[in-house]
Amino acid sequence: MTTGFRVLPASEAFWRPSNQMGVLNTDLAKQLEADRLGARMWRLAPGQASTRHRHRSQAELYLLLEGTGRCRLGEELVTLTEPLSALYVEPATVRQLFNDTDADQLWLVVGAPAEAANTLEMTAEELAWLYPDGPKALPPELEATPSPPG
Repeated sequence: MTTGFRVLPASEAFWRPSNQMGVLNTDLAKQLEADRLGARMWRLAPGQASTRHRHRSQAELYLLLEGTGRCRLGEELVTLTEPLSALYVEPATVRQLFNDTDADQLWLVVGAPAEAANTLEMTAEELAWLYPDGPKALPPELEATPSPPG
């Protein structure tokens, strides 16, 4: 392995459904062995949402790559209509990406400093703080929409 940089060809990226919401994602930071930041791409199909969550110390940058991006921040709703639009979110702000459109959304989400994300190793208290409404809460925009199969 070359020191100083690493490359992950798109054809070699490993994509999988997320544990809680079943959203297709690829953990770029893990695959590139980046330990100072988190980085994932998320593909939200129509009717899907990421987990409603917050972080203790990790700030996140959300970059919309495809589609119309929707994010609930606390009680506020932000809509990004242009690809390559960006959203910065402070650590303790509760946030949730969701897709109430009829086309996929593709997001690049980068956060720093890196924060442990293995929910299987967290205490009940840590999980309750991370997911204040539970790990499967939907935004109001999707609550009346039937969940996609899976």
